[in-house]
Amino acid sequence: MTDRDAVPFDLASMRKQYRAEGLSETDLAATPVEQFARWFKQAATDGGLFEPNAMIVSTADAEGRPGSRTVLLKHFDDDGFVFYTNYDSRKARDLAGNPHVSLLFPWHPMARQVIVTGTARRTGRDETAAYFRTRPHGSQLGAWASGQSSVISGRAELDAAYAELAARYPEHERVPVPPHWGGFRVVPTAVEFWQGRENRLHDRLRYVAEAGGGWRVERLSP
Repeated sequence: MTDRDAVPFDLASMRKQYRAEGLSETDLAATPVEQFARWFKQAATDGGLFEPNAMIVSTADAEGRPGSRTVLLKHFDDDGFVFYTNYDSRKARDLAGNPHVSLLFPWHPMARQVIVTGTARRTGRDETAAYFRTRPHGSQLGAWASGQSSVISGRAELDAAYAELAARYPEHERVPVPPHWGGFRVVPTAVEFWQGRENRLHDRLRYVAEAGGGWRVERLSP
């Protein structure tokens, strides 16, 4: 097989023409959270997205080596954007040494992206426990069964751990919150709203946190 046969598509010619409607400064809400709420509502209702709350979380370890993965946004408000994970996972270990983080919402069917940059801090245990109780029983057991990001011998090891937990905590029995599991709240320092436009002349408007409070808006060249 030749290299040309290995990739059966002409990647250079794969392109879509984006919408004519754009995003102007006068369209923006007063704060990035308000603007995010507007766009998220559209993504969740009219966007045709499977999981509009799916976001790519990018971190870097103490040596600056990056890592990215997709997680689900579980809450957002004026204090930040919240997701949950195993505190022994790679992302959590990265954040323990380097709290700077980027969140990317890739809403491709709408030709939109939202990019949040900021710092992450752990949520309180009461907040974590309150969310944990909303998870399905199986997901609660999964938080105990998975040593996230650790090397395991095979799928059977994971299934056996889950089966043992399912026997210990049958359906409708209260599952304790794992001490090694909880949330991170990303406090934004900048939030960019990216709207695809024709001829690759996209609209990119970024809120930047001011030192004294409030936000200023910058337009970025595409």
